[in-house]
Amino acid sequence: MSADLDFCRELSKQLRVDSIRCSTEAGSGHPTSSMSAADLLAVLMARHLQYDFAHPQEPNNDHLIFSKGHASPLNYAVFKAAGAISDEELLTFRQFGSRLQGHPTPVLPWVDVATGSLGQGLPIGVGVALAGKNLDKLPYHVWVLCGDSELAEGSIWEALDKAGHYKLSNLTPIFDVNRLGQRGPTEYGWETEVYAARAEAFGCRTVVIDGHDIEAVDRALGEAREATGKPTVIIARTVKGSGFKEIENKDGWHGKALPPDMAERAIKELGGIRRLKVDVSRPEHGEPAIHDGRARVTLPTYKLGDKVPTRKAYGDALKALGARANVVAMDGEVSNSTHADEFAKAYPERFFEMFIAEQQLVAAAVGMSVRHYVPFASTFAAFFSRAYDFIRMASISRANIRLAGSHAGTEIGQDGPSQMALEDLASMRAIEGSTVLYPSDATSAAALTEVMADTDGIVFMRTTRGAYPVLYSSREKFRPGGSKVLRKTATDKVALIGAGVTLHECVKAADTLKKSGVNARVIDLYSVKPVDLRTLREAAQVTRGRLVVVEDHYPQGGLGAAVMEALALEERPPRVAHLAVKGLPTSGKPEELMNAAGITAPHIVRAARRLLAKR
Repeated sequence: MSADLDFCRELSKQLRVDSIRCSTEAGSGHPTSSMSAADLLAVLMARHLQYDFAHPQEPNNDHLIFSKGHASPLNYAVFKAAGAISDEELLTFRQFGSRLQGHPTPVLPWVDVATGSLGQGLPIGVGVALAGKNLDKLPYHVWVLCGDSELAEGSIWEALDKAGHYKLSNLTPIFDVNRLGQRGPTEYGWETEVYAARAEAFGCRTVVIDGHDIEAVDRALGEAREATGKPTVIIARTVKGSGFKEIENKDGWHGKALPPDMAERAIKELGGIRRLKVDVSRPEHGEPAIHDGRARVTLPTYKLGDKVPTRKAYGDALKALGARANVVAMDGEVSNSTHADEFAKAYPERFFEMFIAEQQLVAAAVGMSVRHYVPFASTFAAFFSRAYDFIRMASISRANIRLAGSHAGTEIGQDGPSQMALEDLASMRAIEGSTVLYPSDATSAAALTEVMADTDGIVFMRTTRGAYPVLYSSREKFRPGGSKVLRKTATDKVALIGAGVTLHECVKAADTLKKSGVNARVIDLYSVKPVDLRTLREAAQVTRGRLVVVEDHYPQGGLGAAVMEALALEERPPRVAHLAVKGLPTSGKPEELMNAAGITAPHIVRAARRLLAKR
């Protein structure tokens, strides 16, 4: 049974007190940002949230996401009031080794995703709500607490746009409009009508309330839960530091713990320490409509020598993977170029168009992964850079998402440098725990797409615009950390290492070198992270350390860096000739641009001969 409103008032004071206690104990944190939202959370958890804290994996649990992750003291105070953590653990906030980190992470089983980089919780909530409405078909609700400072982030409005477009009535953003940000007033202060007009423009219903009026909060949350047809945005006017008059609505307290003497006064003003426990309503057990991802997948096959773009093979394989009911796909309005449209045509109920909103594209994938789906998000590789912070945070969330970036490198041709991903391998390799793949032909691209589905973490695959010959039969196997050796003899004098488009140039160069009596080993380093150290080490030994690495990417952080990092600690590190795109490309035909960058076969031959000329 839901608690009465008088209990909620007492609970809100406990949440404030506990936010002060844990942050003062830590000597850091954001108690004032927590205090402004305490009434909202007290009513939500005592009367509207449906969540079994003893069974956080219950499929029908609501989702509570703190998009304003700096209000973590409030988040942890909520967990304590629900009986999920003890008072002793609460007071370990921000200490080394504690689960209660400065901003929430899924090291706690009741936290879906890491937050703290503002503007991300709501877009991820959209992904969770999309799964609930369209895939799980369960009545759980997604509640997202947002701070008013993060309402300046474009990603918030991307999220509301998609929430309105998909009519996500199972999603309720709660705007905690407390007027003050880190260094002073927010952009619109307490002008709640501005936020309401904006949210309504994106197809959302809004309710503007006094966030400290318990009855008004209760009504708004109840209406949001029962809403149909569109999401409800609760816009709550609150006071930063609410409950302690010395700091209420006072600038200069953002991100500062109260000193012990001030904390003692605040706790006294709030009525002292309480030990209230909330019996949060538990949902009825539910099973998602889609819960079995087992199915036989028949990958497409290609004839040796036929010219097929790897982006086309990705689309073919993604469609084949659609046989698994838990595979979902989303795209950034370029699916006819990435070839994700093949999945969209075959499985329209599991395809979600995010339009030109790459931050929401990645966030939707993260939200789907929260619900244990296998999401593939695709766009031009260059445009994932717009969502890089979302990818970085997804790693902290330990999310399992698959990213496919097409149209990489100078090889795309006439579209020019704005469309050329030349930093993508470096950026994706830098993500903690990521896997980075770069297939060179259609067969490997299709096989690696299936590998992506079965690989945990952030998995990025770079695909090529142009069509190149099929090199491998369908019997070949590919794996993270693997490579393929296309040319190999016991008397190899130099090793040519490429991936994607440059592998084909390495093959041409090896043919030229052979005519002059030089055997060249050719390595397809399709797994850029992790790299195949064993194969690289063997090539360095046989060739006496003569390696030529060729990539359609800037010199920093890509294929060459991966090779050199892997071999840097060898007893006799190899001599590496590194051919990469040095300087800003222009428009032109692919072969013109690659030749200008010095990454075509004649350049590879010259680099190999220079290495051979050195004693």
